Amino acid sequence: MPEYSIGLDLGGTNLRAAAIDRAGDVLEKVSGSTPFSEGRDAVLAEMVQSISALRDRLGSAGLAGIGIGVPGFILIREGIIRNSNNLPFLEDFPIRDEIERRLSTSVVLENDANAAALGEKWRGAGREVDDLVLLTLGTGIGGGIISGGRVIRGFAGMAGEVGHLTVVPNGNPCGCGSQGCVEKHASATAVTAMARLMQLGESLSAKDIYDLAHRADEAGHKARQIWRVMGEALGLTLALLINTFNFPLYLLGGGMLPAWEFFAPSMLRTVDARSATYRLTKPSTRIDVATLGNEAGLYGAARLPWVETRNR
Repeated sequence: MPEYSIGLDLGGTNLRAAAIDRAGDVLEKVSGSTPFSEGRDAVLAEMVQSISALRDRLGSAGLAGIGIGVPGFILIREGIIRNSNNLPFLEDFPIRDEIERRLSTSVVLENDANAAALGEKWRGAGREVDDLVLLTLGTGIGGGIISGGRVIRGFAGMAGEVGHLTVVPNGNPCGCGSQGCVEKHASATAVTAMARLMQLGESLSAKDIYDLAHRADEAGHKARQIWRVMGEALGLTLALLINTFNFPLYLLGGGMLPAWEFFAPSMLRTVDARSATYRLTKPSTRIDVATLGNEAGLYGAARLPWVETRNR
């Protein structure tokens, strides 16, 4: 049996785990629901059961380690989750140490967006570069930064929170305590909020607003305005990142990508206007679409045991 690792991606509604070898080939995969309503013990039991099922099938002799991607701030040394809206019952709980105790195996805990960025570097759109930034566009906006093929975490493990970069100084208030965060101006939540303000509908989804944007009537015009504003906010964010890092690749992933045709033009115009670094380094500086979809976090989690030292 070749050496392999196990990656686990803990999402808002489901849990997925995969055994992946050093070449990045998936050997086995399992999935299940995330029993949030049943509390901490049920979620931990589901995580351990999924990992154990893969290890039992493939044997423990070749297991290099386990990587787990979870939403929220991760205190790397302590192996603790902080400020996770989806997992309140796991906050301030030594989740890494508890899973290690139950499995008697080394575990690396990581923020889910960081894991997705590492997955794109390993097996996705970033495989040809060693330095990249990934923005994940969904209900909120997450981010991960890869430098030299490894995740940039910062001293406490909280680097890469690009969704909370300020793009409108006196903009919409954010749950993080600031205001004008890009998450409040370019996420699915922001898009639907703008639709309500423009009286397009009280319960429209981002998909509904995307569909409206294809129409030639007044509603279609308003929908396209929303995507333009979203694109400008993303463009400001990317300009900040390009000016800061001068990396060759900036990827966008997540559920908002189908609307690329509507938000990308204003996004790219804004980057061009706001970043001399971008203008001087085109086409070597690329802004592109991530390719792994919701598999990115799974690949990245599995990659962690091979590229990270013990995160404590």
